[in-house]
Amino acid sequence: MRTTLTIDPDVAAGLERLRKAERLSFKEAVNNVLRRGLQAGARPAPTQPFRTRSVDHGRPLLPNFDDVHGILAIIEEERMK
Repeated sequence: MRTTLTIDPDVAAGLERLRKAERLSFKEAVNNVLRRGLQAGARPAPTQPFRTRSVDHGRPLLPNFDDVHGILAIIEEERMK
């Protein structure tokens, strides 16, 4: 397949280094790099489980958050002081 690509200068420099190091034609270098990229993209990225430490913050300053009326009463009482 023939196609026209516009290659960024940094990518072209990397391809040129690879081409010289492995003694490849430009076409072979581009195809090799594309194959490696496609194969790497097909594999799921390795993941590590995300873990967090639990921390005791002591007694909560507010009562049960499900009790909205109780929380509002505490806030209103603080404003009156």
